Amino acid sequence: MIVSQNTLKWAMRLYPPLFFQRIWVQKFENDFKSCTVKLNKSFLNKNYNGSIFGGTIYAATDPFYALLFDQLMQRRGFKVRVWLKSASIQYLKPGRSHLYFTITVTDEMIAEAEEALKTIGKFVKAYPMEITNKDGELCATVMNEVYIRNLHQGETPRVAY
Repeated sequence: MIVSQNTLKWAMRLYPPLFFQRIWVQKFENDFKSCTVKLNKSFLNKNYNGSIFGGTIYAATDPFYALLFDQLMQRRGFKVRVWLKSASIQYLKPGRSHLYFTITVTDEMIAEAEEALKTIGKFVKAYPMEITNKDGELCATVMNEVYIRNLHQGETPRVAY
């Protein structure tokens, strides 16, 4: 389903798995080529050591590449199924304050996905993310592997995430 940037921003803000972990979408920009997210530190996501729970950081990174690629491909006329195939995270520094990250999908990334969808019907690629604290210090790095495929003939298009 194609939605506006504002509609998706509010849907993600109120989506219970993100809302209760204090994961807040700040904005989608450039016709879904960019997304900025804030992880608010609170008693709901604080661990024994007083930093943001690692699972919250990991969960925050889960949906966004898939969401961006889904909206971008649909706007280009593709009927696709998109999800996160795999992910890995490296915790570098405790998140003792709010954390932030921005994902950007470039024109080259879009062109590569379009070419693969047109030729072999699916696209799989890993993309990096960096999570920083309020001082801009790197706290975690993440690799998210995105899986995109054309819907099969007769398959009902529906949101897969």
